[in-house]
Amino acid sequence: MIRVLQGDVPVVPDADTARRWAREELADPAYHQGQSLLDRIIGWIQELLARLFGQGQAAQIDPRMIGLVLVIIAVVVGLVALWIAGPVRRSRRGKADRLVFDTEDARTAEQMRAAAVAAAERGDWHLAVLERFRGLVRGLEERALLEERAGRTAHEVALDAGTVLPGLATELLAASALFDEVCYGDAEGTEPGYRSLVELDDAARASKPLALAKVES
Repeated sequence: MIRVLQGDVPVVPDADTARRWAREELADPAYHQGQSLLDRIIGWIQELLARLFGQGQAAQIDPRMIGLVLVIIAVVVGLVALWIAGPVRRSRRGKADRLVFDTEDARTAEQMRAAAVAAAERGDWHLAVLERFRGLVRGLEERALLEERAGRTAHEVALDAGTVLPGLATELLAASALFDEVCYGDAEGTEPGYRSLVELDDAARASKPLALAKVES
């Protein structure tokens, strides 16, 4: 736990100091093991109050000191809320957030591929990855290998397309994961990632669907 006081003389922190104390306290590795975060915070607040008021000086407490204690507590609560909110938002990210297409995207596969090429030429690998994957999906729809269905996720695309192009099932799953990581995660689009999608798209265009392959055989 951080030291709030030195010796017997209570130190009255300003608002910035209070925030710094709170951040330092939450950065303590002890918060990530053993007792729960809530237990640690409660313990820290109790220690803070004991250090400020537990030395027989209650009758001489400056009202401003009480106000600063409340500020410290509010800062701690606010930081904890922000710390928790990120993972909660990510865990609640639903299917609607991971769609391959915007609902109003009516471009053809060739238009999407052209957009990917243009993005790659200017070094925008993030957009190049997204547009090439979308071009791949739209191309499968145009060949009637995928049903044109709004609200499909990248993972669903891989599963559905893998049933008609089983020879590319593994690559399709990897491509869908790449799309999700770049579009909705923290991954950066890269040239190798883009090139892998180009190769997969070309392979998909050259592949015969399972049903047709069986007929011809």
